Parts: sequence; C-alpha cells; structure tokens
Amino acid sequence: MSVKKIFLAVFLLISFLNWSQNKKFKVVLDAGHGGKDYGATYHGNIEKNIALKTALKVGEILKNEHDIEVVYTRNTDVFVELDERANIANKSKGHLFISMHCNANPNQAAAGNETYVMGITKSASNLEVAKKENAVVTLESNYKVKYDGFDPKKPESVIGISILQEENLQQSIEIAGKVQQAFTKFTPNKSRGVKQAGFLVLRKIAMPRILIEMGFVSNKNEGAFLNSEEGQLKLAQAIATAIVNYKKDYFHSESNLPKKQEVSKEEDKKDTPKKEDDKANVTSSSKEDIFFKIQISASAKKIETVPTNFKGLKSISVQKEKSIYKYFYGQTSDYKKAKQLLEEAKAKGYTSSFIVAIQNGKQISIKDAIK
Repeated sequence: MSVKKIFLAVFLLISFLNWSQNKKFKVVLDAGHGGKDYGATYHGNIEKNIALKTALKVGEILKNEHDIEVVYTRNTDVFVELDERANIANKSKGHLFISMHCNANPNQAAAGNETYVMGITKSASNLEVAKKENAVVTLESNYKVKYDGFDPKKPESVIGISILQEENLQQSIEIAGKVQQAFTKFTPNKSRGVKQAGFLVLRKIAMPRILIEMGFVSNKNEGAFLNSEEGQLKLAQAIATAIVNYKKDYFHSESNLPKKQEVSKEEDKKDTPKKEDDKANVTSSSKEDIFFKIQISASAKKIETVPTNFKGLKSISVQKEKSIYKYFYGQTSDYKKAKQLLEEAKAKGYTSSFIVAIQNGKQISIKDAIK
C-alpha cells in the first residue's frame, strides 16, 4: 500500500472517530452548591449533598443511552464558582444545561418541585428563590467586581440580570415542562410548575438551560424523601427521562449535526403522530407557506387573550403544548415585518420575546425560514 493510501486511510479513520464523538447529544449536569457552600440545610438534610448524589444518579442512567454524553460541573464535594460552571458548560459545547437544587422556606409546610428558566419576574416568591440561590456569590472573592456590582439581597439585582442567548428560551421552556411532567410520573410530590427568574448560574450559559428545585428540604416529609436513596433515584429517573425525551424531540434538527445523523423518512413517519396536536393550533394555507409570530411568554396557566392581559397588545394567539401555554403576538409572512412586531413587543415590556417561524403547522428554524 502506498504512503498516500495509508495517509488517506488514517485521515478517514480520524474523521470518522471525530464524527462519532460529535454526533452525541451532550448534557451538562450541574449539582448546585458544594464544598464550603452547603446550600439549604434543614432537619439534617443538606442541599449540596442531595444535589450531587442526584446529579450522579442522573449521569449513571444516561450512560445507558449510547448517543448521550454527560459532562459534570462537579462530581465531588468541591466549591465551584458560578462563572466557572458556565465556563465548563460552554467549553463543552453542550446541548443542554441542567442545574439541580433543593428549595427551602421558613414556612416548613411548603412543598413541591418546580423548574425555572432564565427570565425577568416580579413574583415575590420567584424572587426569593433566585435571591437564595444567587447568595452563593458572597462566598467568592471579589464578587461585586466579577458580577458587575451584583447584590443578592436586592431584588433589583435579580431583575437586572441581563437575559443572554434568548433564542434558547423556548427550548429551555420545553425541557422545563418535560421535567415537571416526569416528576409527576415518578414522584409523589406536588408540581409547582415552570417559572421564570434571574439566576446568576444561568446567565452566561449559551445553550438551553434550566434550574430545578427538586423539593423542599425544610419540609420534614419531603426533606426525608430528598435525602433518601429511593427518593434520589426517583428524582434522577424523572430528570433523565425528561432529557431523553427532549433529545428525541430536538436533537435531530440541530444545525450543527452531521448530515449522516439526519432522521430517515421512515423514522420521521414514526415521529409524526407526536406532532399532530401542534397542527390543530396553527393554520397554514399550503405546505409551502411560511409565517412568523412573536412568542412573548409561556405559562403553565391559561390566560384569556385580551389586550388588557398582554400590556395592550392585540392579535394575541395561544398554543398549548402538553402542560405549557405559549402566547404569541401577531402573524406575518414578511420577516422584516416580524422584526418590527418583535420591537413592538419588547417596547411593551416583553424583553425576552423572540421570533418563531412556522411552516406546514410545524416550527422551523429562522435560518431555514429566510434562506
């Protein structure tokens, strides 16, 4: 065999190995707190320990999926600064960031799980959760410089955290909804739904990202569940199931995947029935039609689509996807007009709103819509 042929064979082998590695769906698991930061502690239940044990269990379950790769921000009891968690996630070029925590409340009757996406909130309870989780920065040296004068005790600091990578908000809401659905299936605990708040750990993550409050360590019964091997396994099964289901729905369509990873026609036909419910909510006059809407919010509650409920905006439509109601402003086939509608929505205070493109009753990427 000639030297040229040997070189070509080696090159093809390396390319194949790189492709095999890159085709995997990469999940970043972030166990909250750690080391000198204990998180919430009640009745002998320590948040940092519960978060780590559950995160490791999620990782073990996901190892059974041949096309999923797991990255941990910590896999031992160490203190990791919030910015470093973001650095680990972004350097890994992950597809999903899952931060795991436990809640606490002086009212020890409070119970249930909830999942947060990055966003602005004026809800007092959401602000309190964010303030509690963000307080970890005070354990970091020079935190006021590093985090632009951030003060975890001030609500305005929480509200003022800039929302980066807002194009990932919708997918963050999707995985958050799947987590809450899975919790209902795998655990006996109350679902408190999907919420928005400003968390420092999420602010620099360049991928869909959520923060899960798995339950209240301050509640004696729920705290015992969180601190038990059985409870952690059920929580891990729920979170892992949500991740796998999310991957099935979204990974094949990501633009950074090699063409060999694309779904075959027969597989696509198998998946099609899952999307039937979506078609009932969006109309299209022909298969070739593409139109744009502005997604302004998402909620676990159904809200009447009248202007008074949406800061005066008219032409509001709603689409239900499983347990989440998505609210849209306007509709146009002109992308330039869609950008104008986006500015109108932002001017009304919907600063994290974004454009979505619809073709034949299915959402497609903006890139595909305007090419």
